[in-house]
Amino acid sequence: MSPANPFKLAAFAARSVLEAGQDIVRPRVRLGVTGLSRSGKTVFTTAMVHQLMEGGRLPVLSASAQGRISRVRLEEQPDDDVPRFPYESHLAALTGPERVWPQSTTRISELRLAIEFERATGWRKGPSRLLVDIVDYPGEWLLDLALLDRSYAEWSRDVLGLGAADGRRVLVERLREGLSAHSPDDPADDAAMEAASDRFRAYLRAVRDDPERTATVPPGRFLMPGDLEGSPALTFAPLVLPPGRPPFQPGSLGAAMERRYNAYRSIVAEPFFRDHFSRLDRQIVLVDVLSALDGGPSAVADLERSLDEVLAAFRTGRNTFATALFTPRADRVLFAATKADHLHHAQHDRLEAILSFLVARAMKRTAGAGGKVATVALAAVRATREAKVRDGRQDLPTVIGTPMAGERVEDTLFDGTGEAALYSGELPEVPQSIFEGGLAKGSLRFPRLRPPLAVADAAGRMKPLPHIRLDRALEFLIGDYLA
Repeated sequence: MSPANPFKLAAFAARSVLEAGQDIVRPRVRLGVTGLSRSGKTVFTTAMVHQLMEGGRLPVLSASAQGRISRVRLEEQPDDDVPRFPYESHLAALTGPERVWPQSTTRISELRLAIEFERATGWRKGPSRLLVDIVDYPGEWLLDLALLDRSYAEWSRDVLGLGAADGRRVLVERLREGLSAHSPDDPADDAAMEAASDRFRAYLRAVRDDPERTATVPPGRFLMPGDLEGSPALTFAPLVLPPGRPPFQPGSLGAAMERRYNAYRSIVAEPFFRDHFSRLDRQIVLVDVLSALDGGPSAVADLERSLDEVLAAFRTGRNTFATALFTPRADRVLFAATKADHLHHAQHDRLEAILSFLVARAMKRTAGAGGKVATVALAAVRATREAKVRDGRQDLPTVIGTPMAGERVEDTLFDGTGEAALYSGELPEVPQSIFEGGLAKGSLRFPRLRPPLAVADAAGRMKPLPHIRLDRALEFLIGDYLA
């Protein structure tokens, strides 16, 4: 990380002391929720709050299974400068007449839950209360933290070298060819910088929109600029730089690009780390593993590299009063393979094993630091039910859901009302085989499904939405706080 302002460090330490003291008097956990592209981050946050508030069936969450949770309600969020997560509108989208998935958010948002429960153990046994501050943010922002320890020259070489051996090769070569027209020794020129920035942004958009790629190239705000759109801090690009070249001359294009890159770090990346990321106690990272598997070995390799970068961003370890003052860090990180409802339950353990294999190396580093890292396959909202379909002489284990209007399954075009039986075959039993063609490319492509139909109980109240293993995620993330 770049050298810090001593006054900022003092303010940060003072805030850490204050928050640590408050957490002793009033127990609180800050839970970060993020996800790589198309992973269902907004749905997860909505479903988690919905299940807790409505007393959903959560048998693996010990406090819920033992009947020790008496009430869960929303409270006023703690940070006045952070937008509120629009829980109510997202839930209405899921459960209303239209039954649509909520719109993805492109900014950080926050929500506070107050959980009243009975402690089962310890000297504080009896009635207690836990505040859960949910911090929901785009996964692309997480990858920006790598820029804090990377110079402009290093970043340029990383971006323009990425993909030499994987499926991004063509996109990267095209980007290099376009940017080679801009010499770092040319005079600084706003028009040239805008042209290079536009070309780089088009590359980022192409990577993001490719269903077989994982968008993991920082800076993350280039495609979600917010009120910084058009600012110099978001108008730069990598340049083709040979190794060992001398520092840029003042007034050159390279010097101007470097200055704007450093501005992005100080204006965007550092405040996110200081004000939000460094304050997280727990973290869940949602991952669309099925799309990567469907894209073949190169897409899986792309995802593995992405997950390694994500976990490297967390300085996971034991969170104590002393470490909170100087090195705040999440002491538990959960990676979750989403969309498990697209598979029969017999495949869920294999999906989880594949995700564990993809993060194995990074998990070893984190475990050595004292932190806990785990994986789970889940569906925060289950959009399917299971059935067996007769195919000749055998019964195939399938899932049945309602494809969205315009989706096609084989030769049938759906209008948003009819159901379809979906069979994906089997995931590899040996996770390593995903890099060896153990799964046919294109075999896991599913239609987009509508959320499940909301069901009312005998009193006319809506039942909690169905899910898969959401309770396992909650037990890992907050179960110890509710013990």
